[in-house]
Amino acid sequence: QLQLVESGGGLVQPGGSLRLSCTASGFSLRYYAIGWFRQAPGKEREGVSCISYAGGSTDYADSVKGRFTISRDNTANMVYLQMNSLRPEDTAVYYCASAYNRGYDCQNVGDFGSWGQGTQVTVSS
Repeated sequence: QLQLVESGGGLVQPGGSLRLSCTASGFSLRYYAIGWFRQAPGKEREGVSCISYAGGSTDYADSVKGRFTISRDNTANMVYLQMNSLRPEDTAVYYCASAYNRGYDCQNVGDFGSWGQGTQVTVSS
């Protein structure tokens, strides 16, 4: 079964940084656009950032623009989300997922599959 695996979450103070990693179990990521999503308690899952299969195109939610950077290393089968200047409102479980096709909308959860189990990010003093 195709599945993505996230890592790198943790507890960080406001203003701090974390780097999340996403890799694949059972398949190569190089053929897929990958998205990072997050879900806070009591809220719907939302798109944070996406990157095209070759890395030439990226998208960001307005709430994270200028603070988060998505990147990928296809030789290592990894996708990363560098998160800087973290805020308490960034607290959530973060997931990565692969796009079903090239016509994906980074804000549409339904365009993505092979979800990982998520990694918790908590921003608190």
